[in-house]
Amino acid sequence: MASSFTRRSAVAGLSLAGLAGCGETERPLWAADAQPANYPTVEALRHFAATLEKLTGDELRIKIYPGAQLGPERDTLEMTIFGGLDINRVNTAPLNPIAEETIVPALPFVFSSIRHMRACMDGEPGRHILEALEPAGLKGLCFYDSGARSFYNSRRPVLEPSDLQGLKIRVQNSDLYVATMKALGASATPMSFSEVYQALVQKVIDGAENNWPSYESTRHFEAAPFYSLTQHIMAPEVLVMSMRRWRLLTDDQRAAVLEAARQSVPVMRRIWDARVETSRKIVLGAGVTVNDISDKSLFRSKVQPVYERFINRKLIPLVELIGDTAVPLG
Repeated sequence: MASSFTRRSAVAGLSLAGLAGCGETERPLWAADAQPANYPTVEALRHFAATLEKLTGDELRIKIYPGAQLGPERDTLEMTIFGGLDINRVNTAPLNPIAEETIVPALPFVFSSIRHMRACMDGEPGRHILEALEPAGLKGLCFYDSGARSFYNSRRPVLEPSDLQGLKIRVQNSDLYVATMKALGASATPMSFSEVYQALVQKVIDGAENNWPSYESTRHFEAAPFYSLTQHIMAPEVLVMSMRRWRLLTDDQRAAVLEAARQSVPVMRRIWDARVETSRKIVLGAGVTVNDISDKSLFRSKVQPVYERFINRKLIPLVELIGDTAVPLG
């Protein structure tokens, strides 16, 4: 397999060669998504591509590379900033070092519900975060869902923070996630997602935290049959475009890109919600112990140190704006 450096160089080289040798709209825009071809974000990208072609009369076409074909998110993000990749769907975690505003939607319990998260990302808080990406070389287009992360483990239900004491919980390689686990009382174990199932089986870790589809599709529920709906993090995904490519578009093309992105969001959410329900039924049908936690106040009270560490004066207004955003009725 080619190294990350080789992949980045190859894609960047192809892009620059294409820019030098032809008009900007003669080749397709290249889009990457690390998720597999049937994942909701990839389906949303396909809708985005089809809508963009229609709106521009085929002036702008998109070639989608799902399944991490161009490398992991951190590599493709670098490609996008450099201009070797045009469009990218990424998690907020790799964006944290380049735009601190992206830390805010990944804070524990910053959202009260999925509906609240969606209202915020569709509204002023979301616009503020997307605009903060531009100095880093990225045009923020829209947000996609990544579900609500909850704890699962092989030892016991987690009904309150004290139940996490002594549990080794896998987390993403992120200072924010590690700090959140520490604040809640768990022992954070950063680990690649692909290694989690084997680590659970071999008792290297006691559990992990993730959304319904991830818990089900990876068969983690077989090795960790206690799932507690803490819903402690609801960090969204972000669809971004290289500012280098964005600046080369006409005003009409830019408007079409933004409109196509906007129209892809409800499509993604419908697919995601259906996927969540399917995964939930599979997990329940397997006899997993699922605990709903209606009162999360004990958990919320424990994560204050996370806010004190990661939220500076510049970010406080954004946190407050999220708190002031109303959850739509119905």
